[in-house]
Amino acid sequence: MIKHPDQRVAVLVDAQNMYHSAKHLHSARLNFGKAVQDAVAGRPLVRAIAYVAKSKTGEETSFFDALVEAKIEPRIKDVQEFSSGAKKADWDVGMAIDAVKLAEKVDVIVLMTGDGDFCPVIEYLHGHGVMVEVVAFGESTNADLRAMADSFVDLSSSRGNLLRAGSKKAQPDLEPKEPAPDKDSTRGTRSVKVTY
Repeated sequence: MIKHPDQRVAVLVDAQNMYHSAKHLHSARLNFGKAVQDAVAGRPLVRAIAYVAKSKTGEETSFFDALVEAKIEPRIKDVQEFSSGAKKADWDVGMAIDAVKLAEKVDVIVLMTGDGDFCPVIEYLHGHGVMVEVVAFGESTNADLRAMADSFVDLSSSRGNLLRAGSKKAQPDLEPKEPAPDKDSTRGTRSVKVTY
């Protein structure tokens, strides 16, 4: 697929899908900021949205702030905990609705997910003249999703560029952070306000 420099682009990121694929396939963390930047490829970005889950502990707050810094709008949903101990924070419907809403405003929608549940979304977007690019890890991407997309970018082939070595408790990653200031110093600190 040819990417034209005047194509208006929206990027919709299934953060849980990308995080778990990077962690389980490559024991690494995905650099979300760089991945979105690469997907946009210099074209006008209309919107970048990451669909994320928030636990009761709120340990993801710094990740959400980093998304905002990278000009990626976080859509946050609380993790539901069931009596069985199972946890769920499913964003598929929300992501699909946003794709439908954005269809009239963009030429290309980048779906950053390997989830085959988005095949009907691709069909809808194609029916409305919107091109769909899928960016995901090839090993965990649904074959139908991959086949239906106008183009597919395999993040596994870009490992050195977009993945960072994981840790025991890998957290989603964006751009490198500046060293933290001394605890007695306030120089170099800033606050980020996130509104919804």
